[in-house]
Amino acid sequence: MLYFLPAPLKGSLAALLILLNTLLLFPILLIVAIAKLLVPMSGFRTLCTVILNRIAWLWTGFNNCLMDLFHKVHWDVRGLEELDKDHWYFVTCNHQTWADIPAIQYVLNNRIPLLKFFLKKQLIWVPFLGIAWWALDFPFMHRHTKEQLARRPELKGKDMEATQAACEKFRYTPVTIFNFMEGTRFTEAKRQRQHSPYRHLLKPRAGGTAFVLQAMGEMIHTMLDVTIVYPDGKAGFWDYLCGRIDRIVIDIQTREIPEQFLGMDYGNDRAVRTEFQRWVSQLWAEKDARIDELKTELKNA
Repeated sequence: MLYFLPAPLKGSLAALLILLNTLLLFPILLIVAIAKLLVPMSGFRTLCTVILNRIAWLWTGFNNCLMDLFHKVHWDVRGLEELDKDHWYFVTCNHQTWADIPAIQYVLNNRIPLLKFFLKKQLIWVPFLGIAWWALDFPFMHRHTKEQLARRPELKGKDMEATQAACEKFRYTPVTIFNFMEGTRFTEAKRQRQHSPYRHLLKPRAGGTAFVLQAMGEMIHTMLDVTIVYPDGKAGFWDYLCGRIDRIVIDIQTREIPEQFLGMDYGNDRAVRTEFQRWVSQLWAEKDARIDELKTELKNA
């Protein structure tokens, strides 16, 4: 196709077309979101949710087509066979670079429900994006600080109540909640600062995942444990747009979440908190070993 173009030109064209795609779809998304807000009929609002998710799917699908048009990436994807668009999922992945998110969207778009993230409530004020996240029902977290709770003990538990209320709409429309357990991108310097026991990973932050499962335990029972590897060395989002990434390996393990963690009281139940942290640590140890296996396999191929 247009693989022959210089990398900076491909990146610039891709970025420009993504922007134009956004400007084209955003007004449509906004009109449907306002209609959903103004008409208090559950059936109509569910229909609007389906349309809004479809708009987001079109946005992601167009961006994926740009990658196929400008770039020749060799995708090595394992574990897609069991995925279902009508299922509720929690997805986590090791975090190498900002290219991880578009790469995962490329692989999972239209195979599972739209990826959504738990966001801090302050992010709703981000221009354009805040409105889009709100329209697409991204759950905004209400988190009180320890200082606020010390001053006003009656606020304890209100964060979870507000988040559970925000997630109620997901009861009727399948959804995928995405979370990077590491919380930040991996670097060797960060690994050493953390004294991480893993070779390829930072320490996982169990609290964020526990928050999701506590709020949505009645709906989400399945985890997609995604491992991403860049055989030629990791690169950034701009490199992804420019087509400087030749190979991407995405390995997907489908796991049933242990029943005792669904709807758990992570903050107040010390025993379940300890057990959950142990489970997450075991997942991470297996992921670290899996990265070793994939790198060895690719090296010997």
